[in-house]
Amino acid sequence: MRPPVGLPKLSRRSRILLIIGVVLLVGLIAGTRLLDTYVNWLWFGEVGYRQVYGSVLLTRLVLFFAVGAVVGGLVALNLVIAYRTRPVFVPVSGPEDPVARYRSVVVRRMKLFGIGLPVLVGLIVGAAAQNDWQVVQLFLHGTSFGTTDPVFHNDIGFYAFKLPFYTWLLGWLFIAIALSFFGAMVAHYLFGGIRLAGRGGQLSGPARTHLALVAGTFVLFKAVAYFFDRYTLLSSSRSDRFNGATYTDLNAVLPAKLILLCIAVFCAAAFFAGAFMRNLQLPAIATVLLVVSSILVGAAWPAVLEQFSVRPNANEKEHDPIQSNIAATKQAYGLTDDKVETKNYPGKTDLSLSEVKADQPTIGNIRLMDPNVLTKTFTQFQQRKNIYGFPPKLSVDRYQVNGQVKDYIVAIRELNTDGLADNQKDWINRHLTYTHGNGFVAAEASKVDSPADSNGGGGGYPVFTVSDLNNKGEVNQGDIKVTEPRAYYGALATDYAIVGGRGPNVAGEYDTEATQYTYNGKGGVPIGNWFNRLVFAASYGERNILFNQAIGPDTKIMFKRDPRERVQEVAPWLTVDTDPYPAVVDGKMQWIVDGYTTLENYPYAQRTSLGQATNDTLALQTRQPDKTISYIRNSVKATVDAYDGTVTLYSVDDKDPVLKAWMGVFPNSVKPASAVSDALRKHFRYPEDLFKVQREMLAKYHVSNPADFYSGQSFWDVPSDPTAEGAIAAQQQGQSSQVSTQPQQPPYYVLAGDPTVGTGKVDFQLTSALVSLRREFMSAYVTVRSDPDDYGKISVLTLPTETQTKGPQQVQTQFLSSSQVSTDINLLSQQKTKVVYGNLLTLPVGGGLLYVEPVYVERSSQNTSFPQLSKVLVSFGGRVGYASTLADALEQVFGSGAGQTTQPGQNGQNTGTQTPSNSSSPPSSSTGASPPSSVSPDLAKAVDDIQAALQRVKAAQASGDFAALGQAYKDLNDAANRFEQAKAAKPSTSNSPPSSVVQSPTPTG
Repeated sequence: MRPPVGLPKLSRRSRILLIIGVVLLVGLIAGTRLLDTYVNWLWFGEVGYRQVYGSVLLTRLVLFFAVGAVVGGLVALNLVIAYRTRPVFVPVSGPEDPVARYRSVVVRRMKLFGIGLPVLVGLIVGAAAQNDWQVVQLFLHGTSFGTTDPVFHNDIGFYAFKLPFYTWLLGWLFIAIALSFFGAMVAHYLFGGIRLAGRGGQLSGPARTHLALVAGTFVLFKAVAYFFDRYTLLSSSRSDRFNGATYTDLNAVLPAKLILLCIAVFCAAAFFAGAFMRNLQLPAIATVLLVVSSILVGAAWPAVLEQFSVRPNANEKEHDPIQSNIAATKQAYGLTDDKVETKNYPGKTDLSLSEVKADQPTIGNIRLMDPNVLTKTFTQFQQRKNIYGFPPKLSVDRYQVNGQVKDYIVAIRELNTDGLADNQKDWINRHLTYTHGNGFVAAEASKVDSPADSNGGGGGYPVFTVSDLNNKGEVNQGDIKVTEPRAYYGALATDYAIVGGRGPNVAGEYDTEATQYTYNGKGGVPIGNWFNRLVFAASYGERNILFNQAIGPDTKIMFKRDPRERVQEVAPWLTVDTDPYPAVVDGKMQWIVDGYTTLENYPYAQRTSLGQATNDTLALQTRQPDKTISYIRNSVKATVDAYDGTVTLYSVDDKDPVLKAWMGVFPNSVKPASAVSDALRKHFRYPEDLFKVQREMLAKYHVSNPADFYSGQSFWDVPSDPTAEGAIAAQQQGQSSQVSTQPQQPPYYVLAGDPTVGTGKVDFQLTSALVSLRREFMSAYVTVRSDPDDYGKISVLTLPTETQTKGPQQVQTQFLSSSQVSTDINLLSQQKTKVVYGNLLTLPVGGGLLYVEPVYVERSSQNTSFPQLSKVLVSFGGRVGYASTLADALEQVFGSGAGQTTQPGQNGQNTGTQTPSNSSSPPSSSTGASPPSSVSPDLAKAVDDIQAALQRVKAAQASGDFAALGQAYKDLNDAANRFEQAKAAKPSTSNSPPSSVVQSPTPTG
């Protein structure tokens, strides 16, 4: 018999090279991790949250070694048992027996396989387990909610903090036992305890006992899992209408879990008995019993009950579960009756002039500046240097200036090294010369410099107030005063910066054209010593950090400069809002960042995807992760100083149990609500992401009757965004825009009065319209307040169901169907001018709904073009106003004198937007398909000729007839000139409605 052939032997030189390679590989991996750990340790020391990093790091290390030791140790134990109980004599099937060959290799390298394999398993599972450090820490520091579930009557804290840990622990025990069983089976096979010779194979007594004990242990833990599975039913997703334990779960699955628990205990006992009785029949019978009972009791019986008892009577059977779901969802999302006020709203379509003027706090603060459109305009007027920039989405905030509260479009003029010219993009410029932004830029949200003329020239631009450095390095103060306008931290700061402590005869940082600056704040990590310089040179792979002479003993390096990233790092247990915004607080520029505490399985609460619920047309850069949540609280507000990067966390919901648990994990990391200064609190905004989640829930959970909830007829929808480019194109082509196929309309910040109180007081609010389910008619208007006195107060105005109030999509269609609007747009398109529709605001006024939409123009063929406010669209009760100023548009809708409400009024609210019109034209119905008789014949004929010419242009373009196309363009130009002449000649009398309220079918040119 030929001896088994082992693995080929390596030469001594090959073994040395192999060992060196392994050592280098391990050193490279470990060195990189150690380098990152040290860099993070320095950074957390800079921001003062080293305790957080140390706690997280320690927890991860403990989990890594604990789980790795348990799983790897159990695998090693079972391998040792299998080896020591191996048969003394192992027959060989033949000279080519592969098992003998592998057995020989293993025997000659027992330490390698006996120790190396369990260690490898331990390293892998430890690396995976350490990512679940939050589950363990919440288990150790969980608190009580003071509320119990309706089925088991356990405190919600059990489901939030305890149950996730129990299921996590059971999961790793199952993995450990499964790996142990597999390892023991392979070892028994290699060493002859299991033989596949013959028809049924052979199994030695020790192998039988060993494997039966391991399998019995697995089944016993399965019984424990059945016990905890009962509690997870309270987050069941069996029903397609609600989350939580359904009738089937409570009356079939729940008893089935108890039955299966008993069967699993019996089966485990059978495995243990079979191990000692050396009888495989009992374990085999137990296995069959467990599988069959799982199918019949755990799956078939619930399916039968669901099909033949529940579904035919679901509205009655699910009454109590739906009631529990409604109550839990309102509690989990902060929508309880003490936080949400619901009122009926009449939805009027006709208002007297006095009723319009009574709502001056709202009309006098209508926002015309769209923060999502004006980035290019801010850049054109306020960029100053190519090294500066503004984020794609600007922010809205309110300030008291000269005794008047106004809302402003605000932004920090940030450093943007991506804007450097090609000859500026060297390492010194990017990291040592251009290090910071300069100034706080604001524009009144309801004001423009002057109305644009009919050709898009003249005004229509924001009125800026800026606080920044002048050329002498002195602070130039605007209406919003800033003491330190240099901004080292911001959303555009993607590169690291090396600041302060410059060496001798070395230029400082760029400040202005005539001045340089050396940073002297507390931000940044010191790199004056050679060790830290070496560390960061290795971390960034940049040798210039080592050899640059500008780096002196007091030099620092700034990195992780994005405010959102900084907050996420110091509070890894928070879900951070996607829209940080700048504010000037006591003269300092601060970034304010909202933080959320969330849970995935709140009993009976409806689950939603955070990413999908917060996604809309304004999700430009950062999206929330698509993680499932069933509980959310805005428990933390964070600030990041734009100059020194200081991160401060404030509690704004001290009663939140999840926040209390995390405060147990990281004590003193969050300051109490009492530490928030009045100046800072005045700039707190209700966060958009939270509001988006809540309005999605309100669309369904305003229904409190389980029967109505099951039918779904009373549900609402978040409207699609009518100003999105896809929606505009569909409307102009005459296509319907469905709610389900278009992106959602985002909520908007406005400064407005309370429509239900009428006190004349203005509030800073976040608002949203809600429409009927799969319809475009208005159903409700939701607003939440941000001012300190009533922060977080949600008001829901429900419109009558017997009338149909037009929603945002229908109003936008009405705008585009207006003859003057469609004509202007088509003419602008021919002139290669891009029309940009601003946010369509829905505002409760006088018991009805006023829609206001700014219209911007922009040269579409220019890379440096920027939007300019050209027109204002207004709609109320089916009447449309279209003018260069808000005042004129309001007077077209409401009549003479309505435009005066845009002037200074109560509480000193001054929009300064327009000059009131002297027109005495009364409001006109705009429902006709053709111009009414009060319009002059010349004007009506010009409109008809324009539409006919547009049709001929379209036909000529389709046929390729260039001669006809040229003639059509000539006819179009002649008709447009006659239209302008007729409009200028039209008398302004009380019997002549303005042409902008006349509607006709939309041209399709």
